[in-house]
Amino acid sequence: MYNVNEWQHVFKLDPNKEISDDHLEQICESGTDAVIVGGTDNVTLDDVLNLMAKIRRYSVPCVLEVSNLDAITPGFDFYFIPMVMNSQDKKWMMDIQHQAVKEYGDIMNWDEMLVEGYCILNEDAKAFQYTNSSLPSREDVIAYARMAEHMYQLPIFYLEYSGVYGDTELVKEVKDTLEKTCLFYGGGITTAGQAEEMKQHADVIVIGNVIYEDIKAALKTVKAAKG
Repeated sequence: MYNVNEWQHVFKLDPNKEISDDHLEQICESGTDAVIVGGTDNVTLDDVLNLMAKIRRYSVPCVLEVSNLDAITPGFDFYFIPMVMNSQDKKWMMDIQHQAVKEYGDIMNWDEMLVEGYCILNEDAKAFQYTNSSLPSREDVIAYARMAEHMYQLPIFYLEYSGVYGDTELVKEVKDTLEKTCLFYGGGITTAGQAEEMKQHADVIVIGNVIYEDIKAALKTVKAAKG
């Protein structure tokens, strides 16, 4: 079994977006630690299955980040379950997770499931609006990080800036706050320089949108993050 705490860099692919077989091969053979399949809009089982089947041609670990219960399927190495800590709607903290366990609890391999304490920090992001989130203060974010680690004992705390490059000082503060929980950062990394800078603070950087905008720039983030 793979150890998420040893990861440094992951790519995130949206099953609702087109990617060529050539670009997918470059992503999977890049040296990244894992490929996450996940998105906010129109995530369907067919699209998830199609993308998973293509990624499975390669040896890279493959993760499903669950945003739609109807798109859950066997065959992934891990299942990441987001708990949106700054959502104003209880369903994103408890109800969806409860429904998933209710439906799939009998067949779940609990060793493959990791819950992420999610904090969405971009008001303009679809995920922010979709989850009815409120913009937290710095103090709020630090408190969420402490809750994730000490109250919920979550393996992952995920700072999600979703398309914009985040506040490196805040990321550093969160990292300094956490002792065991792994800090994931996602949002706005489009260059090797940004990848290297953010990796100084986050345990794992997540590269997403730039894959579809500039594949060469996306691939350069692997070496930048892993040294």
